[in-house]
Amino acid sequence: MTVLVLTCEEDVTADLVVAELDVLGVPLVRFDPADLPGRVALSAEYARGDFHGHLSVDGRLVGTAAVRGVWVRRPGAPASRAPGATAWLAAETGQALYGMLSSTAARWMNHPAAAERARLKPWQLRVAHRSGLAVPPTIVTTFPRAAEEFAARHRRVVVKTLSGPPREEPGLLVPTALVGPDADFAAVAAAPTLLQRYVPRRADVRLTAVGGRLFAARKRSAPGQVDGRYGDTGHGWEPAEVPERVAGAVRAYTATAGLAYGAFDFAEDADGVWWFLECNQGGQFGFVELETGLPLARAVASWLAGVDRR
Repeated sequence: MTVLVLTCEEDVTADLVVAELDVLGVPLVRFDPADLPGRVALSAEYARGDFHGHLSVDGRLVGTAAVRGVWVRRPGAPASRAPGATAWLAAETGQALYGMLSSTAARWMNHPAAAERARLKPWQLRVAHRSGLAVPPTIVTTFPRAAEEFAARHRRVVVKTLSGPPREEPGLLVPTALVGPDADFAAVAAAPTLLQRYVPRRADVRLTAVGGRLFAARKRSAPGQVDGRYGDTGHGWEPAEVPERVAGAVRAYTATAGLAYGAFDFAEDADGVWWFLECNQGGQFGFVELETGLPLARAVASWLAGVDRR
């Protein structure tokens, strides 16, 4: 049985999992859908009520019937490196690749259909609340007046992106910004803007859900800190216990979202409440493992290989 790792060439987080799969003795094939067609080729035939397919990566052939797990980590757009790449070719290639793999019995981390919906920030907040997590009051708007009224009501609010940094500028960071009710919100009319009530925090929490297993890391905040992902707080990440109520809510969230993997960000307030900020369905975990020693790469590899319950 084989595990497929779909990611770009330079992905340190994927490197950690590949190393663990090697330790487990699990055959794997790593490739970027951007290289199909090209160094990656495929063929699938529908016969006797099912698809029977093969993938070739640099001449190495693997039958889809042998695929045990598929990790969709950081793949490029299908066919994006093909000569004469077009949007139509990308659509055709994506249909072929993901359609063929979806016809197998492999377990996904995460299936593209579930992952695409899981990226939607408003949907995340609704699912988090219904799952039992604490969610700060939030507004998404292009109405400056609505933004002004929201800020006046909550006094201190943060401005965040909905989709993360621009994909065409991978090196660009877009940190969360703290603003007061006297801010000029006229620019809100130019693009949908997410405003959220500021949560004064004593710590940031990154909770990584792998299958049914939960791994939490906590980093104490600096006074007045707005976004724990950026800047030096003077503290490092340390392993943390997951409150029982949060654990149940996170498992309900991943079940609703259809996710085998999720990187959850929380703000812990002075009363110890973990406020849900977001769930990144493809978030990296290498920095947490390197600082805390939590066996995240081993957990991902074991799940993909189907040996996570041994």
